Parts: sequence; C-alpha cells; structure tokens
Amino acid sequence: MADKDGGPGFSAGFIVGAVIGLAIGFLYSPRPGEETRELAREGAGKIRERTVEVLARLEKTASEAMKTAQAKLEELEKVAQRAAAAAEEVERTTADAMKKAQEKLEAQAEKQAG
Repeated sequence: MADKDGGPGFSAGFIVGAVIGLAIGFLYSPRPGEETRELAREGAGKIRERTVEVLARLEKTASEAMKTAQAKLEELEKVAQRAAAAAEEVERTTADAMKKAQEKLEAQAEKQAG
C-alpha cells in the first residue's frame, strides 16, 4: 500500500544516490578546494533536510498505521465478544433442548412400561 514515490526503499535509494552523486561530483570537479568544500556543505545540508523530511513522513505514516491497526483490533475484540456471547446462548439453548428431549423420552418410556 506504499505509494510509488515514497517509502523507505525510495528514501534509502535517494540518500545513497545523493551521496554517490556528490562524491563523483567532487572527484571530477574543476573547482578550487574551498569552493568544493562549500558545495559539499550545501549538498550535505540538502541531504540532511531531505532525510528529516523523509523521516517525518515515515513517522506520520507509521503513526497512522498504528491508529488504524488499533481501531481494527478494537473492532475484532468486539466481534469476538459477540461471538462468545452467541456461542454461550447456543450452548444454553442446546442444553435446554436436550433436557426437554430427555424428559420427554423418560415420560414416553414410563407410559409404555406402565
């Protein structure tokens, strides 16, 4: 149910790709050292910002999933309670029916014997 432009796999791939791209860019950069270091700081800052955004989205998604799971669990507990109550009612009804049938059989047996 993850959307196609998000999720942990996409985020990890994005971060790894950004780091690799940054490293390759530094290796082939014709810029002076100070300028390259400044670009590295900017790149690291962008990666940090993106990571924070992804983590916030991941936290929100996990929180929503937890709430949904909790609601489903509560719903299932209610269904289980209703099923248990119905099973108890069936047990009582069956026991009563068996008792009445036993009494009827005993009455018929006495009638035939007597």
